[in-house]
Amino acid sequence: MKPPLTTPDGRYIVVRGRLWRKSNPALPPDERQMQVDALMQARRAVRTAMAEGDATRLAHARAEVDAAKVALGERGPVWWNDGAPDLNRYMIRNTDYAEWYARCRLDPET
Repeated sequence: MKPPLTTPDGRYIVVRGRLWRKSNPALPPDERQMQVDALMQARRAVRTAMAEGDATRLAHARAEVDAAKVALGERGPVWWNDGAPDLNRYMIRNTDYAEWYARCRLDPET
């Protein structure tokens, strides 16, 4: 499977025309791995709670997913400091990345 397209500034990946914020590249590898592990554990807990129909456990598991994503820099305050806005979850066609994305779609080697 081909990896998702990453914006030129390295802040987002593009999935089905939507921007998703990447993890903070400045995180130390051991911290990043710890948070990825926590995220995967929380996602498994979400799946289990949904299968069991346990609303309380589901809410707790979703809060754990959110906490891990914030720790990774995928949610919450942005990890860059140049004042650029957070475009997480925006459709790329509605952002300043639209022209770049159109060029990428015409020439996938770009």
